Amino acid sequence: MPRKKLKQKKISRTLPGDAGTTPCDHDVDSMIRVNHAGEYGAKRIYEGQLAVLGDDPEMRELIEHMAEQERAHLEYFEKEIVRRGVRPTALHPLWHAAGYALGAVTARMGKEAAMACTVAVESVISEHYQQQLDVLKNLPEEKALRQKIRKFKEEEEEHHDIGLEHDAEQAPAYRLLSKVIMGGSRLAIKVAKRI
Repeated sequence: MPRKKLKQKKISRTLPGDAGTTPCDHDVDSMIRVNHAGEYGAKRIYEGQLAVLGDDPEMRELIEHMAEQERAHLEYFEKEIVRRGVRPTALHPLWHAAGYALGAVTARMGKEAAMACTVAVESVISEHYQQQLDVLKNLPEEKALRQKIRKFKEEEEEHHDIGLEHDAEQAPAYRLLSKVIMGGSRLAIKVAKRI
């Protein structure tokens, strides 16, 4: 009688915090993918804001400062995508259009709404980066990545504070606008981790 081949059970590993799972290289790949997508989306948001508010010297200076930091973040994750052989998100065209549209639409609503957009997005990004830092502290081989993410988190928090200092909370329907943008940002993170 021929012996039956035993099927090896595939073990699914995801981020710590999920029940019964352990960290693995795939988790870091997911972090790189989602961070690359997020920083690309942030770059596009600021491009959309500049297209509308670029004639205002004060706003141009503020937005260009934040956009420059986002470009540096994006550049880092672009290099990590290549270095680690990580597949970028398949939704890149969506982030291209959606990021720009979000920036331009909120800027058309006024400076305050543009800053409210910044506050909402950066709140979610800071929270997201903190979750990654919590995972990476258990991966000593990822010390360099952890240091970069910590630095980027501090800069995202600076953007958040700039938005508040420039009247984000005075935007029309601030609470609703923030809630919608934060919800969309969280959904984008969830999707970009996998697709």
